[in-house]
Amino acid sequence: MASDPPSSALDAVADRLRCPICSDSLRRDDRRLLCPAGHAFDIARQGYANLITGHRRHRGDDARMVAARERFLGAGHYRLLSAALAELAAAHVPIGDGIVVDLAGGTGHHLAAVLDACSHRYGLCVEASAPALRRAARAHPRAAAIGADVWEPLPVRTGAAAAVLSVFGPRGVAEVERILEPGGIVVVTRPLPGHLAELGRLVGGIGIDPRKPERLAGSFRGFERLALEQVTRRIALGHAEVHAVMAMGPSARHLTDDQLDRAIARLPARADVTLAVEISVHRSRRGEHGASGR
Repeated sequence: MASDPPSSALDAVADRLRCPICSDSLRRDDRRLLCPAGHAFDIARQGYANLITGHRRHRGDDARMVAARERFLGAGHYRLLSAALAELAAAHVPIGDGIVVDLAGGTGHHLAAVLDACSHRYGLCVEASAPALRRAARAHPRAAAIGADVWEPLPVRTGAAAAVLSVFGPRGVAEVERILEPGGIVVVTRPLPGHLAELGRLVGGIGIDPRKPERLAGSFRGFERLALEQVTRRIALGHAEVHAVMAMGPSARHLTDDQLDRAIARLPARADVTLAVEISVHRSRRGEHGASGR
């Protein structure tokens, strides 16, 4: 069956998905994904499949935040981060055809960079925000996108992923381990204390939890750490770019555009801002998954 270009990657990864209701396999049937029990999930015209069921605890970023993220990332300010993430993922991903799953992957920007570095792999962006999913489905020819809550059991088959990406987002470690194939990796990107610190001081109430490294290490006790890299640089941002980076992050949830603009007006026309992140690669020590493949 022929499919439109945004859905071609979804066709390729459909057999790696599972029904979020009964955990059975899914197959594509025209504009739906179906399981043998008859549970059906619509495929949006933009090419993503919505696998969210029941009450949604997390709706993800709204259209304003997603548009700000697209503007900022599209300007290349996080190019160094994306390049380092892609290089580390490509260096450690096991040989095979397992997919790359980006949890809370937003617009698919970082996933696209990883897929460029892993030339034969398909990717899957898992995201709750509909505005972000519309963009993620078109982020890369080999990137599919599904609507799902990363705090719930993932609609991904056991052992389907060669790599899982977690860039500044939440993740359930037990589910990460379940969907990874033996030898699969998880690549975690977290902000360091100095990350965007100048902007945090500008509006107040924004900072990095100093206990994050300890919590990260504790959550990945069942994994072997393969690599650790810090990416730091100074970037010069104009007022519009500062507005975009603040509007795409947590500050957007408690500040209006007018409040942001008033705070930003105190900055010089070009402000030096710190990019400071840590990327770590972990491999599960568990060598076997459940036999069902679900």
